[in-house]
Amino acid sequence: MRTNGLGRTESAAAIAKHPLHPFLAAFPITLLVSAFLTDVMFWRSGDMFWARGSLWLIGVGLLTGVVAAMAGLVDFLAVRRARALAAGWVHFIGNDVALVITAWNFWQRTEDLTGVIVPTGLILSGAVVLILSVTGWLGGELAFRHHIGMIEKKTIRSG
Repeated sequence: MRTNGLGRTESAAAIAKHPLHPFLAAFPITLLVSAFLTDVMFWRSGDMFWARGSLWLIGVGLLTGVVAAMAGLVDFLAVRRARALAAGWVHFIGNDVALVITAWNFWQRTEDLTGVIVPTGLILSGAVVLILSVTGWLGGELAFRHHIGMIEKKTIRSG
């Protein structure tokens, strides 16, 4: 764990001091929110295109979510301040719950692509969106309010 002079804690999972977790988390969030929208489209239209789209979005969202979770776990275990904050624990546990629900949602759809979407798939996808809304907000709190994963900017003086 590295702490700079401003009380900011650099990410342990980083490339060239750029934290991986916030970058990687954008993918599953986008995919899983999109899956909820395609579920709604299937519910309203009955078109198989939307059911297949949801299956793919949930599957790739699950895979990218696991990758983002691994980077987040490295930071969570390495940065003591992240574990000292309630926001860190809710972010950590909430994202794990979202991944478990997503895995269950995906597994059910492999058994019955369209029969599970209304209402179960909609409920599961909607729950994941709600959870990710809370955990995403808390992730922003950890980064921008508590400066976890932030690095000190060096100013260049001219003249």
